[in-house]
Amino acid sequence: MAPHPQPLRTALIGLSSSAATSWAANAHLPGLLTSTGRSKITITALLNSSVDAARSAIQQYKLPTETKAYGKPEALAADSDIDLVICNTRVDKHYETIIPSVRAGKDVYVEWPIAAKKEHIDELVETARKSGSRVAVGLQRRWAPPVLKLKELVSGGTGKLGKVLSAEVRVFGGTKDREILPTSLKYFAEKEVGGNPIVIAVGHVLDSVLSVVGDLDVSSVEAKTQLQRPSVRIRDPSTNEIIDCTTSDVPDLLSFHGTIASSQAAPNATLSFLFRRGQPFPGTPPLTWTINCEHGEIRLLSPSGTNLEPNEGDEPLTIQVHHFDSDTVENVEWKWGDRQTELPVLARNVMESLYAFADGKEEGKGWVSLEDAARRAALIRSFLQ
Repeated sequence: MAPHPQPLRTALIGLSSSAATSWAANAHLPGLLTSTGRSKITITALLNSSVDAARSAIQQYKLPTETKAYGKPEALAADSDIDLVICNTRVDKHYETIIPSVRAGKDVYVEWPIAAKKEHIDELVETARKSGSRVAVGLQRRWAPPVLKLKELVSGGTGKLGKVLSAEVRVFGGTKDREILPTSLKYFAEKEVGGNPIVIAVGHVLDSVLSVVGDLDVSSVEAKTQLQRPSVRIRDPSTNEIIDCTTSDVPDLLSFHGTIASSQAAPNATLSFLFRRGQPFPGTPPLTWTINCEHGEIRLLSPSGTNLEPNEGDEPLTIQVHHFDSDTVENVEWKWGDRQTELPVLARNVMESLYAFADGKEEGKGWVSLEDAARRAALIRSFLQ
């Protein structure tokens, strides 16, 4: 399907005036409201749980009064004046809110995870093939500046560091606490919902890692999960009091290893990955990622979080290279692009991916296709079975 003329007439799903979490408002809306964003994407409609809820959000975010308000996905899909649909709902609502627009052949940008159930992901993939719908998935951190810097250093296995021999990733986080969830994230303890620390936190980090070192030979992957703390307390953030307790069926420990199957890696190169939910040991970074190459080793440390998007005032994310021949350590600089620095940190990577999709760039050139993301989802789903 050929890209539409810009600006794309766009509907946002999940920009709510009452949502407990506000990814749509914090990560999507700022980039859409810049002069560049408005030239590429114009907000024409909102879809929420009801028409009244959509109207409330239109008023709260001071969108134009002519912005259309929808309460049913089918009604939005039938609107011929909508070119692009951007979905930011909770994951178990993704399928039902976007499948009508995919059937209608509209462009769709859906946040990660794609959907809660395998059969829904499969149906979205097949429906998009038939309708010609372009569907992008929000795995935008493949193009985060630190990740792009690592790609440059690895350089296809032909750079001065040589081929990748192994990579190791250690991740602590996914939630702020190891055994407590806020009321808004109680569903993180329910595997059936499809949004949890393994799928979301591990999913984003793993996608970034594989975009640098290369995909895994899926047949070689061996994984182990453990549910260390099945009893999860629920805290009300407004009072800071524990108000409930639930039993989780989502593992809070994951470890796996597999063979990296790419031309930039040596034969039998291994990726080792460890994730544990919650806080790390004091002084230990939430994310440590090393790439051992023939002639040197790269190390990325993220002391403030796992999302590769440090805020101002956070400890900086650092990249270093140990050059084996000289036994020296080089500090490698990375930086945000000029137009990214105009936005809040959470919006910067999202903005670039949305712009690339709106510009009609080929998949893999700034945005992740539905079929590509579905392969990531299948790998992560295998860890949870």
